[in-house]
Amino acid sequence: MSRDLLNNIISEIETKIDSVELTPEIENIGEVFYLWDSIAKVSGLRGVSYNEVVEFDSWATWVALNLEEHFVWVVILSGFEKVKEWEKVKATSRILEVPVWEELIGRVVDSLWIPIDWLWEIKSKEFYPVERVASWVMSRKSVHEPMETGIKAVDALVPVWRGQRELIIWDRQTGKTQIAIDTILNQKGQNMICVYVAIGQKEWKISRIAEELKNAWAMDYTIIVSAWASLPAAMQYLAPYSGCAMAEYFMLNGKHALIIYDDLSKQATAYREMALLLRRPPWREAYPWDVFYLHSRLLERSAKLNDELWGWSLTALPIIETQAWDVSAYIPTNVISITDGQIFLDSDLFNSWQKPAINVWLSVSRVWWSAQMKAMKKIAGNLKLDLAQYRELAAFSQFASDLDEATRKQLERWERMMTLIKQWKNTPIETAKQVCAIYAGWKGYFDIIPVNKILEIESNLYISLEDEKTIIDSIRKEKVINENIEKKLIELIKKVVELNK
Repeated sequence: MSRDLLNNIISEIETKIDSVELTPEIENIGEVFYLWDSIAKVSGLRGVSYNEVVEFDSWATWVALNLEEHFVWVVILSGFEKVKEWEKVKATSRILEVPVWEELIGRVVDSLWIPIDWLWEIKSKEFYPVERVASWVMSRKSVHEPMETGIKAVDALVPVWRGQRELIIWDRQTGKTQIAIDTILNQKGQNMICVYVAIGQKEWKISRIAEELKNAWAMDYTIIVSAWASLPAAMQYLAPYSGCAMAEYFMLNGKHALIIYDDLSKQATAYREMALLLRRPPWREAYPWDVFYLHSRLLERSAKLNDELWGWSLTALPIIETQAWDVSAYIPTNVISITDGQIFLDSDLFNSWQKPAINVWLSVSRVWWSAQMKAMKKIAGNLKLDLAQYRELAAFSQFASDLDEATRKQLERWERMMTLIKQWKNTPIETAKQVCAIYAGWKGYFDIIPVNKILEIESNLYISLEDEKTIIDSIRKEKVINENIEKKLIELIKKVVELNK
């Protein structure tokens, strides 16, 4: 081989070496040295962030929650049974995110948005972080639009507005979930996307709720996020944040959204379990010191956006379960202080077949009548006080030997009004129809009707209103009962009463 040829080969090799770009990939890798009950201690991970996703060689997915000087505590999200001690762990530099997309509507998913309804795989084009800073104050405006629940006792006495956080609270088996389901059913055709988050519920209950919504065609605008009782505590802790990220996506992309957390007391219990396993110091009732922040940073994400952001809203209905009526316990008092109002239920009312068992004299809305339909405001303005007085007077009258005629008639009317606000489950009622029924009871037109026939005559009144479109259309459009419509309504009520007395 000639020297010139050799020099050319060497020159060509040097040129190729010089043209190679060396960009070594640096991976942040650690090692598991402690493993117990969905918790792992990992050493060697440097610069890992809070809420950062870490991956194991066994393809398990965990999230970093405790960042200490020499090691990191990570919590299971999926695949705990595959993880072994001394397994390699890799930081991903990704904060925990969930997919968001309109194709998720109608699906039942877990906290990581993995489908559990045996339908097709979800392929999303966009992701939102599960922990997101709430909309800042200057991007909001005061609430002014009603979010009609279709429940007479709520819409008339404890109205809820779009962008509000209204707590539903009391003991188990008092109809808390049913109020949430009826509210979802009433959002049909309201440009409202509903997200129902089930935390620590039994699987059969979630299946039943999904079936009820499907039968009522409500799954066309509803997403169910389920973290049932047998899942790890981390999945139950994560579920509300995951559902909220999806609801925020719709709020920020041209729709109103409603999210229901059923229930946050179970989320707090799951968080307490995680905190104790992570060796965080226990505080009151063994909850960690930041349990208030757990719920406040979640519920503060509900908002009514200002007109520059097109005025969309995210309304939250958190549910809290008390133990033996103890609303002064740690978690109930925390959430009461965060929310804008509370719907208290009552075990005694529920057991006496007053359903929904809403305690109208304890329930409150802090924004109150600011956006209620004017017709309803006029009729129901004193109804809450009247029904509160009824319970006290009814209790007193049991010990009275006789009552004067005026008191007796007042008691009988209030008794009929209590019956009138009863409602069958899964039967939300349009607000304009509610106005007509409550007007009839409030004005005394039902006084001659036996109490056991009040709900029957109410149904007949609704049928007559459908036939007489002028009345109901006017109330829907003008939001008031004008003089002409009031005369027609009185004639219609008298006709229905005469036919059914």
